[in-house]
Amino acid sequence: QVQLVESGGGLVQAGGSLRLSCAASGGTFSSYVMGWLRQAPGKEEREFVAAITWYGGSTHYADSVKGRFTISRDNAVNTVFLQMNNLNFEDTAVYYCAASRGVRTTQKEYDYWGQGTQVTVSS
Repeated sequence: QVQLVESGGGLVQAGGSLRLSCAASGGTFSSYVMGWLRQAPGKEEREFVAAITWYGGSTHYADSVKGRFTISRDNAVNTVFLQMNNLNFEDTAVYYCAASRGVRTTQKEYDYWGQGTQVTVSS
């Protein structure tokens, strides 16, 4: 059983930056592909944002965040990060860290979830 705890969310002005962190415990961190998904206000589904493979050799991004967000991981400290730059109002959402056995882009394919961290971008 993997436990995930996100941190780093907050309120930021449009054009600003935030760095999210997700600390993992209870499993072998390097055996999981790690992803970030987000759920915007009023939306039922969590939207794929980014994923990174087991040792960081490959990353995947939603078109809406390419060039602005960067996912990375440090297996030595069981943590995955999401650096978010040039934030805009549409990035406002609860951001979730998730773990899976392979590269996944839909909510239902992830096995473990954190509790989420709120990111609010003011226009």
